[in-house]
Amino acid sequence: MDLASKKCVPCEGGVPALELEEIEKKLAELSGWSFTDGQIQKEYSFDSYLAGLEFTYELGKIAEENGHHPDILTLWSKVRVSLVTHSINGLSDNDFIIAAKTDRLFEKYVPRIRKYARRCCLLYTSDAADE
Repeated sequence: MDLASKKCVPCEGGVPALELEEIEKKLAELSGWSFTDGQIQKEYSFDSYLAGLEFTYELGKIAEENGHHPDILTLWSKVRVSLVTHSINGLSDNDFIIAAKTDRLFEKYVPRIRKYARRCCLLYTSDAADE
């Protein structure tokens, strides 16, 4: 079963954090996530602030459904997601499950981003041709 299809398991503490070897193995199952300062994180790009805000809201609903909440920073055209299991002061399987679910959610936005990029490219190309 892939990570995005798994459910988070409540973690109340008393469970050991994942070791570095396990973290590296699980990171290999994800694309574009990095391990820094004891957490995993990734930045997603969007065609507009509203698209990023919509993504943030949808991710919040996924987090609530799974009882595991990432730190989310919404910027203009970007959303940065950071995950760590605070109750164990380290990473757990839940962090990687939410990371995979976040990537799956982002797949919904990729066609819109490509369409926006093509539109911008066409505008730039036609502006350059007018000079």
